[in-house]
Amino acid sequence: MLPTHFLTQLRSSLPPDQLYTDPVNCYAYAYDNSRKIFPPDAVVFPLTSEEVQTVVVLCNAYKIPLTPRGRGTGTSGGSLPEQGGVALSLERMLRILVVDPANRVIVAEPGVLNQSVQDATKPHGLFWPPDPSSAAYSTIGGNLATSAGGPHAVKYGTTRDHALGLKAVTGKGEIIKTGCYTTKGVVGYDLTRLLIGSEGTLAIITEATLKLTPLPQAISGLTAHFLDAASCSAAIVAIMALHRTPSALEFLDNGSLNLIRGRFPDMLPADSRAMLMIEIDGSPNEIRDSSAAILSACRNKGLIKSEQVADAVSLWQIRKALSPLLRDIAPKKINEDVVVPIATLPEFLDKLALLSSNYQIANVNFGHAGNGNIHVNLLVNQDNADEMDRAEKCLNEIFDLVIKLNGTLSGEHGIGSEKRAYIGKEIDEITLALMRDIKLVFDPNNILNPGKLFPQTKNPNHDKIC
Repeated sequence: MLPTHFLTQLRSSLPPDQLYTDPVNCYAYAYDNSRKIFPPDAVVFPLTSEEVQTVVVLCNAYKIPLTPRGRGTGTSGGSLPEQGGVALSLERMLRILVVDPANRVIVAEPGVLNQSVQDATKPHGLFWPPDPSSAAYSTIGGNLATSAGGPHAVKYGTTRDHALGLKAVTGKGEIIKTGCYTTKGVVGYDLTRLLIGSEGTLAIITEATLKLTPLPQAISGLTAHFLDAASCSAAIVAIMALHRTPSALEFLDNGSLNLIRGRFPDMLPADSRAMLMIEIDGSPNEIRDSSAAILSACRNKGLIKSEQVADAVSLWQIRKALSPLLRDIAPKKINEDVVVPIATLPEFLDKLALLSSNYQIANVNFGHAGNGNIHVNLLVNQDNADEMDRAEKCLNEIFDLVIKLNGTLSGEHGIGSEKRAYIGKEIDEITLALMRDIKLVFDPNNILNPGKLFPQTKNPNHDKIC
């Protein structure tokens, strides 16, 4: 329940259509793609940096939790208002402020959809490389908050690699500007890269200066089918050792292929147990040479067939069909996005299969193999207590395996609330303490997305950010 005086001041600060307090209206902002529900007490819809600042200052005065969010497409619980308070929806900050093809820059507000950026820049022969699977619906603010990736990160990198500068409101209510408009700049600390991936725990991004990339001259696709995951993972290692990197390299295991066969029985070879979907871009000559090299790298004893795909767009029909199918059979599946060094993929996939078998947990694995970024899906029934207990133990060992292989717990989904209990496996206590100190510099009253990212601590100096 929000204090009456706080609500009175909030109502006087914003037009009526920019504030929800009715629980029925607020409910739509209680969840994200993690499927967990935490209703906020109010939802505000700022239109400017100054309105964001006003809300932050007011929440500071009353110590009200404030959870920023875009369109709620995240899977890690990063935009859940776990402690109630105010949900700050940036979905109405929709202006594209600058399109500057000469300098390959676009400046936009956080509510602009990723797809809208692509539509605005394509006529100029440019694009913004980050391409999460939710690109048609996710906002650039959300992409920046998690440093989102996608299939093309293998060649182009993640969101953090394509942002030049930001305008943001800190947890203190101060408007700051980070970075610059140019592609080179080393003045001061790199606060831009600090804020990107911080999941709204340090500051609320209200404007982003994004670096654009020329559209490739041509795009082509390849597919390769294998008798087993070991042969497929060996091909991945061989492909990534080539001189030219593919623009996308996606892996689907036998579980993934069986799901697709169930809905589309004629789409795949009957004996395929693992598949690669490969995209190549560049000049026609580059595509020809790269295609030949990649097809050669796929030739091992487990290869069933590999071939060119005439229409690169059709290459993604199989991949895009997969996630909805997973939701159909396991709507509350455990979905992780771990990353391991590419050379360790064969070992990781082999031991992952053993863990799944040992704990008797069905799982489906696919993902951005060119980065070593595998989406591990444990297909569980959350109403089955015994199965959930086994799944949690299995997941714990999966994370231990990832760290043992010098990997990381999240490649693009972020930590949010779903992985915070495990973050200590990857980040030592001294480093975590430094991160908590940074959080308190930006947000001394811990109003911004409280409870996210960090595990519980026994340090009394950090109690307020747990």
